[in-house]
Amino acid sequence: MNGISEFAMSAAFAQGVQSGGLAAAGDVSLIGLFLSAGMTVKLVMIGLLIASVWSWAIMIDKFLLFARTNRQFDRFEEVFWSGRSLEDLYQSLSSKVPSGMGALFVAAMKEWKKSFERGASSPIGLQTRIDKVLDVSLARESDLLDKRLGFLATVGSAAPFVGLFGTVVGIMTSFQAIAGSKSTNLAVVAPGIAEALMATALGLMAAIPAVIAYNKFSSDAGKLTSRLESFADEFSAILSRQIDEKNNRG
Repeated sequence: MNGISEFAMSAAFAQGVQSGGLAAAGDVSLIGLFLSAGMTVKLVMIGLLIASVWSWAIMIDKFLLFARTNRQFDRFEEVFWSGRSLEDLYQSLSSKVPSGMGALFVAAMKEWKKSFERGASSPIGLQTRIDKVLDVSLARESDLLDKRLGFLATVGSAAPFVGLFGTVVGIMTSFQAIAGSKSTNLAVVAPGIAEALMATALGLMAAIPAVIAYNKFSSDAGKLTSRLESFADEFSAILSRQIDEKNNRG
């Protein structure tokens, strides 16, 4: 009986110690760690969460934009090389707000028509103006494709360091609390270090998808820009031949 009593008392004591340790540890859930963090660490976490959400919004927008742009390029090239007259294609596109290859086509055709309506006599000058218009339109469309990719690059490179800053501040605060309590019990130390490391985790969570998305979308934007450049060169060559034909007939 005495052995049983001693065992029961030992079990009760161990359970009490365990309960006390858990109580001292407090809430170790993600929300609990955030709420118990210092103001600086909280601001770092909030900033990283906002950056992560905004990065995902850009990723989704770019994914849809590039898919839509590829389809537009395919449709335009199919119509352009189908043998349809340039004048008919210009009339159908000029009434809209074209983008991509359509924007390059409309801009070059406008310069073409304006020059002949005003009696342009220099084929070299006309060709130069058309090339300039194509270059300006190409730069504008390329900027639209690259828009907001810089934010992804910034998040990918800066977020880990911002998270590390929050971790350093959090660990410094934890050490100060340990020194104040004069206790190195794991139940006292663990929550502070956990909330500090949470800032680094959030930084990596924001940075890794941003870096992957930036590399992918930069490559996709480069491919689309190359298609625009190829079309601009081909269309410039077509207009150059027509300019020569008109001058020969004239």
